[in-house]
Amino acid sequence: MSKQTEWIEEKTIRQLQNALAKGETTSRELVLTYLKRIAEIDASGPKLNAIIEVNPDALYIADKLDAQRKAGKVYGSLHGIPVVIKDNVDTQDRMHTSAGSLLLKDHVAKADAFVVEQLRKSGAIILAKTNLTEWANFIAEDMPTGYSSRGGQTVNPYGKSFIVGGSSAGSGAAVAANLATAGVGTETSGSILSPASQNSLVGIKPTVGLISRSGIVPISITQDTAGPMTRTVEDGAILLNVLNGEDENDPITSTNPFGKKDFTDSLKKDGLKGKRIGVARKPFFEYVSEEHRKVIDAAIEEVKAAGAIIIEDIKIPSANNDWDINVMLYEFKSAVETYLKTVNVSTDLNTLNDLIQGNRRLGTKALKYGQALFYQAERTSGRLIDADYLNSLVFDQEQSREKGIDAVLADNQLDAIITPNNVGATIPAKAGYPSITVPAGYTPAGEPVGITFTAGQYSEPMLLECAYAYEQSTYHRKKPIFDKKEG
Repeated sequence: MSKQTEWIEEKTIRQLQNALAKGETTSRELVLTYLKRIAEIDASGPKLNAIIEVNPDALYIADKLDAQRKAGKVYGSLHGIPVVIKDNVDTQDRMHTSAGSLLLKDHVAKADAFVVEQLRKSGAIILAKTNLTEWANFIAEDMPTGYSSRGGQTVNPYGKSFIVGGSSAGSGAAVAANLATAGVGTETSGSILSPASQNSLVGIKPTVGLISRSGIVPISITQDTAGPMTRTVEDGAILLNVLNGEDENDPITSTNPFGKKDFTDSLKKDGLKGKRIGVARKPFFEYVSEEHRKVIDAAIEEVKAAGAIIIEDIKIPSANNDWDINVMLYEFKSAVETYLKTVNVSTDLNTLNDLIQGNRRLGTKALKYGQALFYQAERTSGRLIDADYLNSLVFDQEQSREKGIDAVLADNQLDAIITPNNVGATIPAKAGYPSITVPAGYTPAGEPVGITFTAGQYSEPMLLECAYAYEQSTYHRKKPIFDKKEG
């Protein structure tokens, strides 16, 4: 890897803003440095394959923002900062929005997603779109995390033998490898938390309603959300400030109680002191390896050392439920067909069946791992009034909330729950409740391990207190080291 680019490694938003304000660097230099790293690490060398498309206007946007800074006009906290976003988020520019699908490789969105509007208003430079598990991992049952027919396979920067996590794999790998300052992912169930854990990042999966979903290729109107993927909790809070906002095109954002809240106010080094934190061992710890369990057990002791009161072996009443994906199947068919009405491509794609038939025509290029989930969703009516859908929705909501997270928090007088990595994401995902993953260490082989804090609806400020205090008392994150011969 070139010495020319090492100076930017692990730089935070605040550090880069200070350097920009002092004239020590420019946004143009930041963009050029990240582009060089993409060339050295992503497109060659280790070939992480995290970036699916670079913004051809990034340098010109940087020049404009540099000129505005020089004239004394700074838009916001991300003015001149290069960020990457997942390729299922609409951008009205020269980049495409494909969800990793060859069917949408020529699709240029007619408008920016609301989160992209927020990024641009804050002065962010959208440097690139990132690869993902195709259709946010809702096309095939056995697709590897980080694989898409358009983008190929994303690789974990900590080692090719480690899974990269999905579906926001590209954002995770890109931010971990310092190909951008920060990234945006999306989650339906574990798709921010998983790649954050696997790439030694902070991943914030917010309450559904905190961040608008408009302009994002959908899976589930009940569970979908965008969220920050960053190297530090502070950067995550800064990005959360930007992404947070009420959107008239997404009514659920009207339930957001925070307004223009500054989430960095929650960054307290003693944020764990006196917090009652429950450890949900069964069945979640049974799903991780012994090496991972050792790291998480050590992390729990670190949480305790930071002042938290640990309540062991709490029982989430619905933890052993036989959960189904009925809600997602119904909602996907309905939501994706609504989204396809906004797609402006030469291929005639109006329905889920059009996608299925289009993939069949492309053959193995598009269907290396099949499209079993598409078939399952197509077999539903997609009508959100069917008894099967409504019964599953009511079950999911009651079991994940009143008989799930709400119950265990109340019964044990807890502030938050700890689970390993992204294991345990299903229940908060169905509830639409927030979680934050923070680097907890590494296995002897060097695989990153994360610890996840979860709590009730709109508990982001308290979760940020926990996450920041844990991070500041441990500083576990280490940058990936690339073989000099490769990079």
